[in-house]
Amino acid sequence: MTLEDLPNVSPAEMEILRLVWENKEATVQQVVDNLPPDRAITYATVQTLLRRLEQKGYLQHDVRGKAHVFYAAAKREEVISRSVGDFVNRLFGGDPVPLVQYLAEHGDVSEADIERLREIIKNRG
Repeated sequence: MTLEDLPNVSPAEMEILRLVWENKEATVQQVVDNLPPDRAITYATVQTLLRRLEQKGYLQHDVRGKAHVFYAAAKREEVISRSVGDFVNRLFGGDPVPLVQYLAEHGDVSEADIERLREIIKNRG
């Protein structure tokens, strides 16, 4: 199954997937422990979300003792690229300039952020 064949993920699933990517691998308890303190998600819900991500093809797991240890089956950069591309296509007809313009005008973009973007653009080509 290619990345294009993978079903989309919900915002809650993406939050869990991001935590697995950040930690390289994680048990259900480790994901629960790494959730923001204000995020009230139960152990059972995290377990369900991890299983869904596995069924969708984004994660795999190994059994170590009694614990299921989940790890990425899909590369972070590829999933981000596809997700952002889908978002830009849906909201802006594929043109990224209105998105960047919106973020510059309404987001919390600092002068340092703008300088980083200049460097990225300069080094791109």
